[in-house]
Amino acid sequence: MVALVPTEAHGDERGAFLNFVEAQRAALRRSLLGLTEEQAASRPSASELSLSGLVKHVAEVELNWLRLAQERPNERQRTEETWGEAFRLVDGETIPEVLAFWADVAKQTEDFVRSVPSLDDTFPLPPAPWFPKDGRVSVRWMLLHLVQEMGRHAGHADIVRESLDGKGSFDLIADEKALA
Repeated sequence: MVALVPTEAHGDERGAFLNFVEAQRAALRRSLLGLTEEQAASRPSASELSLSGLVKHVAEVELNWLRLAQERPNERQRTEETWGEAFRLVDGETIPEVLAFWADVAKQTEDFVRSVPSLDDTFPLPPAPWFPKDGRVSVRWMLLHLVQEMGRHAGHADIVRESLDGKGSFDLIADEKALA
């Protein structure tokens, strides 16, 4: 029972990238399957990471990259003081709210990617010690980065989930299929 990424229409590079991004999103969403808010917020290892926090973080990261590519302000931009809140639910936030927010961001990302004239179109990177001065990246690079970022955190989610109840990704795929 493999989590196979659906194939794109022949020659549809945008579709291929979007399918791989969605496969990583699905892995992260699936990590929450069958858990209570409390279980999803728990930190069963020495790490500060929780499943609900990982999902919130990745949703906000996707929004940030989308807004950079659109060259628009990020309405959820984090500061040094609020950075930690990106990794946990605060002020009554719930998993359904975070998932609805992320679904909206995902739709915006797909609409944007499908609307840009070329995946070679570039946008500036913000000033930061980890970015080159006056650096620019392409929309294609952004999509690959989202696959990398989400894949990394999906791996974290796998370990956190297995620490909670022993369920691995294949168990969760089976559970998800049983619910469908």
